[in-house]
Amino acid sequence: MRPYRSEYFDLPDLRLHIRRWGNPEAPTLFLLHGWMDVSASFQFVVDELQHDWNIVAPDWRGFGPSDWLHRPYFFAEHLGDLEALLDHYAPTGQVQLVGHSMGGIIACLYAGIRPERVERVVSLEGFGIAPMQAEMAPERYQQWLGTLKKPPRMHAYPDRASFTRRLMKTDPYLTPERADFLSRHLARVGDGETKSGQRRHGIIWNGDAWHKAFSPYLFRLEESMAIWRNITCPVLWVAGRQSWVIRDFAARPGDWEARQACFAKLEEAWIENSDHMLHHDQPAEVARLIESFLT
Repeated sequence: MRPYRSEYFDLPDLRLHIRRWGNPEAPTLFLLHGWMDVSASFQFVVDELQHDWNIVAPDWRGFGPSDWLHRPYFFAEHLGDLEALLDHYAPTGQVQLVGHSMGGIIACLYAGIRPERVERVVSLEGFGIAPMQAEMAPERYQQWLGTLKKPPRMHAYPDRASFTRRLMKTDPYLTPERADFLSRHLARVGDGETKSGQRRHGIIWNGDAWHKAFSPYLFRLEESMAIWRNITCPVLWVAGRQSWVIRDFAARPGDWEARQACFAKLEEAWIENSDHMLHHDQPAEVARLIESFLT
C-alpha cells in the first residue's frame, strides 16, 4: 500500500485531520469521503492510480481523527470546511474534486456555488438524496425534538472481527483483506448499545453518533438543482450497477434524468459488480475512470 502522511488543519471551531498521498509538487487532487466513512477508505483507489498526484483527503468534521462536536451537524458546515481547505491547499487556480456519496454531493454543490474555482468533478454515487415534500415537515421536527431528548448512539460490536463480518455482509463485493483494512479505520473502541438498546463497551463506528440525527430541515431538491445549473465545469457521474442508490432512483421514474439535465457538461459511467461503496468494490476501475476523466 502506498504510504500516507497525516496533517492537521485548524479551523476557528475545530481541527480537521488531512490524509496526504503522493508528490507535493504534482497536480493536486482532492478526495472527499462519504457519510460514516473516513479518508483512509480511498487507500485502495490511491494504490491503483497510475499518474503522479498530490492527494489531499480530509476527514470531515465528526469523522475519524478529526474533531467531533458531540452536537448536531449541519450540511452547510462541510461546504465551509471544504472552502477553507481549498484556500489553504490550492489558494490559486482551479481545483479537481473527487467525492463519494456525501462527498460527491458536497463537491457538486460547491462547483455550483463557486464555479470559477472548480475545473472538474467526479461524483462517485453522490447524486443527491431522495426528494422530500413539505407535508413531511411536522414529522421531521417531531423527530428532531425527540433526538434532542434522547441523543443517538452507535451500535456496539463485541469485537473487530464482528465488525468486519458486518462490512462483508452488507457489501458482497468486498474482499476479506479489504474488509480487515477498513475495520481498522472505520471502527474504534468505545461505548455503544446493542440492538436491544442496552449499553455496551465494544467496537463502534469511527464517527460522531450525532451524524445519525435527522436534520430538522427538509432536503429541498429544487435548491440543489438550482445550484447544479450554475456549474460550468465538466462533471462525471459514476454509478455502481448493483447499488441500492440506483434501485432507489428506479422507484422514482424521471428523477435521474431530471437531475442530470441540470448539468451543462455531464458524463455518465457505470461500474459492474459494485454496490454503493464502489471505491471499495472495484478500486482499479474507479481509479481508471478518475484518471481518464481528469487527464
